[in-house]
Amino acid sequence: MKKKSKKKRANAGLKVIEPNVAGIDLGSVEHWVCGPDRKDGLPDVQTFGTTTPELDKLADWLEARKVKPVAMESTGVYWIPIYELLESRGFEVLLANAQILSRVPGRKSDMLDCQWIQRLHSCGLLGGSFRPHESICRWRTRPSATG
Repeated sequence: MKKKSKKKRANAGLKVIEPNVAGIDLGSVEHWVCGPDRKDGLPDVQTFGTTTPELDKLADWLEARKVKPVAMESTGVYWIPIYELLESRGFEVLLANAQILSRVPGRKSDMLDCQWIQRLHSCGLLGGSFRPHESICRWRTRPSATG
């Protein structure tokens, strides 16, 4: 007699401590965003371009879902414009270390990556990378006077 194997969901057993968070998988051409689960329990995933109007639409989409905490990978320089926009609009932005997130098994696509980021953030399992205060960032990006 064969035993039936029970297939568990990949995120079964992870206790959600903050359900109203979003996860963003960044790219050079598009950003994949996963917000809180829809009412039917399915993931709420949307893609946005990388232009300023598209980033504004992304922020509006998050606001419509009453999201405040947002997590994203520190991928190259792609995170900088969206990070600054979201922060300026009052979101709590967590910049997760890409090396740590790359070790999470089971991710195969941008759509799944944003869902993993959202899920891990909702469970409090992501730590942020160091990001200096905005005044320091502004000072560091000023052109050199000796240039």
